[in-house]
Amino acid sequence: MNHFSRRTFLALLPPAVIPCTTSAAEDAPHAYNTGYSQIMKLGRDLHAGLAPEHRELIAAQPISIETDPAPFAKLLYFDDQPKPVRGIWISAGFIDLVNYVAHAKAIDRREKNYFNRYIEILAAETGAQPLRPLPDSANKQFWTEPMLNEQQGNFNSIVGLIVGMKLANHYLGHYDKYKAELDRGTPINNLLSQSEWDETFRYGVGNALRAGCMTEGAVPFFEAFDKMKKRPAWTAHFLPDKTKFSSLRKEMENIQKRFLAGED
Repeated sequence: MNHFSRRTFLALLPPAVIPCTTSAAEDAPHAYNTGYSQIMKLGRDLHAGLAPEHRELIAAQPISIETDPAPFAKLLYFDDQPKPVRGIWISAGFIDLVNYVAHAKAIDRREKNYFNRYIEILAAETGAQPLRPLPDSANKQFWTEPMLNEQQGNFNSIVGLIVGMKLANHYLGHYDKYKAELDRGTPINNLLSQSEWDETFRYGVGNALRAGCMTEGAVPFFEAFDKMKKRPAWTAHFLPDKTKFSSLRKEMENIQKRFLAGED
């Protein structure tokens, strides 16, 4: 089976039989409740929250998975009839990444500097192999119900914002503009002009908020990239190489503030 048909096959499988077991379940004595099925639900919620003219362009279930260990979220496009299918490819590595970052931030409330120590580990990940599990992942104190509730909230926030931005790339015309480079595997964030990225970010935050995903849990995810002395190549799928999240945080907070006030 060639690479294209493998991706197509996985996209058509029902969620329960997609082979998306991640290293979190294999290497830790506990398993996360946040995985592909949760992302599928968020995908439907994100689609439902789009403006009608944008919703028409995106598949009703916009998310499909690849069994790649490298963390990424890429634009999905099939030139189908009567209209193209547009959505998002996420990798098994992306699910691991979000689970670990979301959990590490929750653990950090109990164990000072845990999050920063994990970011040092994450900065060394190339994506060639599954991500290493969190330090001391067998510690029962890291798997209490309150901690996992916080982990899940962080997870939803991160996925909502990442997928929200990728959906915006579709309806803002970025896939069509950069199709050739995207088909060669270039992360779209490194193709966008500054104005295109800024617009993507604003629309993505709005998409996440309308799906019920508040932004606070996503802050540590993006801050992690700012903390890395050298970012691995895969991080460009989430933040442009030369962009600092610190320059975006205030705008994200203002977008959420206006949303909650009913101004947007």
